[in-house]
Amino acid sequence: MSEKNRDGKRSARERLAVEREKQKSAEKRRRALIVGVSVVCVLGVAAAIGVLAANAGKKKSSAGTGPVVAPSGAQGKDSLAIPVGKDSAKSTLTIWEDFRCPACQAFETAYRPTLHELTDAGKLRIDYHLVTLIDGNLGGSGSLRAANAAACAQDAGKFRDYHDVLYENQPKETDDAFAGNAKLIELAGKVNGLDTPTFRKCVDGGTHNSWVAKSNQAFQAGGYSGTPTVLLNGKNIYQDQTMTPAKLKQLVEAADKG
Repeated sequence: MSEKNRDGKRSARERLAVEREKQKSAEKRRRALIVGVSVVCVLGVAAAIGVLAANAGKKKSSAGTGPVVAPSGAQGKDSLAIPVGKDSAKSTLTIWEDFRCPACQAFETAYRPTLHELTDAGKLRIDYHLVTLIDGNLGGSGSLRAANAAACAQDAGKFRDYHDVLYENQPKETDDAFAGNAKLIELAGKVNGLDTPTFRKCVDGGTHNSWVAKSNQAFQAGGYSGTPTVLLNGKNIYQDQTMTPAKLKQLVEAADKG
C-alpha cells in the first residue's frame, strides 16, 4: 500500500471519528435540552430577588387589583386549574407554566404530540396552572398578559389550540412581545373562531389578571423551584432526567390498564 493511500485512509478514519463525536454531542444536547433550559428559568429567580426588593412599593402591578374572575370550566382549589382531557382519565398531569419561559416551550415541543394523543384517547387529564415567573425575573408583563389571553381562550373553549399557538410563537425570553395585547389578538387569528369581539374585550380588559396573580401566588406558596413544574399523579417527573415522552406514555397507559 502506498504512503498516499495510507494517509487517505487515515484521514477518512479521522473524519469519521470526528463526525461520530459530533453526533454524540448532538444527542447529548438533545437529551439535556429540557432539563438544561429549565435551569435558565430557575436561576433567574435568585437574580431577581434584589431587583424585586428594590422595586417594591415603587409601582403597583396591574395584576391582582381587580376581582378574581376564573375562566370558564376552571377546576381545582380556588378554580386555578384549566383542565384539558376527560375527568374520567386515571392519570392527571399537573403543569405549572409560564408562556415566556423557554424551558416551558422546550417541554411543550418535545411532549406535545404525546400529550395530545393521551388526552384525546381519554387516558390523561392535564391541569394547567399559569404563572408569571419571567415577569418577576426580567420585568415586563408578557407572562401575565399571555396567561390572561389564554384564560380568555378557555372562556371560548379554545384553550388548548391557543396555548399551543403561544408556544409556537414564543419570543425570546428577554423580548416582552406578549405584553402587547395586539400581538396576542393577532395570534388568536391562528385559532379558528377565537378572534371575536368577546375575546378582544377579555384580552384588552385584563378580565382574568387577578386570577393569574392568584395562580402565581399558589405557585410560590407551593415551594416549586421553577417552570415548568410537571407532576404526574402528584409526583414530580420533570426532575427525572430519564423521563421521555415514550416513558411518560408507558406510565400513563399502564395506569389506564390497571
